Amino acid sequence: MEKIVVSSVGILSALGCGMHQNIQALLQKKSGLHFPVHLQSVHAQEFLLGEVNFSNEEMAMLVGLQENMQGLTRTTLLSLVALQELMGKIDRALLRDEPVALINASTVGGMCSVEDHYLDFIEPGKRGDFIQYINSSDCGDSTERAARYFGLKPLMATISTACSSSANAVIMGARLIQQGVVKRAICGGTDALCRFTLNGFNSLKNVDKGPCRPFDQTRFGLNLGEGAGYLLLEKEEDAKARGAEILAYLGGYANSNDAYHPTAPSPDGAGAFRTMEQALKHAKLQPEDISYINAHGTATINNDAAEGLAIQQLFAEKVPYFSSTKAFTGHTLAAAGAIEAIFSIISLQQQAVFANLNFTTPMEELSITPVTDTLENVPVQHVMSNSFGFGGNNVSLIFSK
Repeated sequence: MEKIVVSSVGILSALGCGMHQNIQALLQKKSGLHFPVHLQSVHAQEFLLGEVNFSNEEMAMLVGLQENMQGLTRTTLLSLVALQELMGKIDRALLRDEPVALINASTVGGMCSVEDHYLDFIEPGKRGDFIQYINSSDCGDSTERAARYFGLKPLMATISTACSSSANAVIMGARLIQQGVVKRAICGGTDALCRFTLNGFNSLKNVDKGPCRPFDQTRFGLNLGEGAGYLLLEKEEDAKARGAEILAYLGGYANSNDAYHPTAPSPDGAGAFRTMEQALKHAKLQPEDISYINAHGTATINNDAAEGLAIQQLFAEKVPYFSSTKAFTGHTLAAAGAIEAIFSIISLQQQAVFANLNFTTPMEELSITPVTDTLENVPVQHVMSNSFGFGGNNVSLIFSK
């Protein structure tokens, strides 16, 4: 089977806009968490969030839509800004003339805008402001708007499998290429902060008001974030034929489902174990071949215990460097899988592994601990990126140099 490569990426997170800003923040251990400025919530000064440092108007200016923001949600704007970076490394004519897929992911969709206007529906004088966002309630709205904005007519799909959504988008894109359905696939996801998700996670009592502490005995919960990330996938021969830089190889992948609980992973880590094991098998690698694991690591009680146990069992005496980068960005929900896939590619490019911020106390049930400092000049050949979502939706991706 021909190799699938990543030939371009685009990213927007609380760490900054574009690859350069995100790389610098990761290497310098600079978290993007802060009290929100753009999210209007009674909890605005209670919870640290990974909010992107642009208003909607500023993002519209970045993509030249400041004069036409009709129906544009924050979720869509995050997507357009990230996709704009990705598009900078490919001739759009190729994407128009050859079969291409746009596999997007979102959990929030346009809820970030709808919740600001739903009360207007009962006030006839304001109803016009509300109606422009009705279509955005469909998570696929941001996908369709992105395709139109960039002048594409791709095969489109929008995936919503909770926190693993955009990682599943990568798998779907790779499979479409391998089956000859499309020549290239743009895969990723986008999610904006909104009151619904903040209040919803808070009702589960798993949101930390301070900086989250993944894999720490004293962990309490996650910090929510927002952002967008996208990867351009194509066959190795096609990338080389157009002189594209190969950023990484997508060597293996797998997904599975715990079928255990709507919001909690199987405590024994069986789903995470099975997913990582199958990804290794697909990549034709052994556990000892993995240089670094970008863990899902939400800093919730259940996730870190289950994932940590699975890593410990699968890798046994040869546990590689592992860390969660969610203390940098917050948990960006549907965008997390793609953003952290890009972080995995950065690890390969920079030959570095990233700090698990705020870790101080090892978990009692584990004999392993994450990387507590950024390590540079480390041989990194294969990186595993984990995304384990609500509903037991698990994905592991393996990227190789």
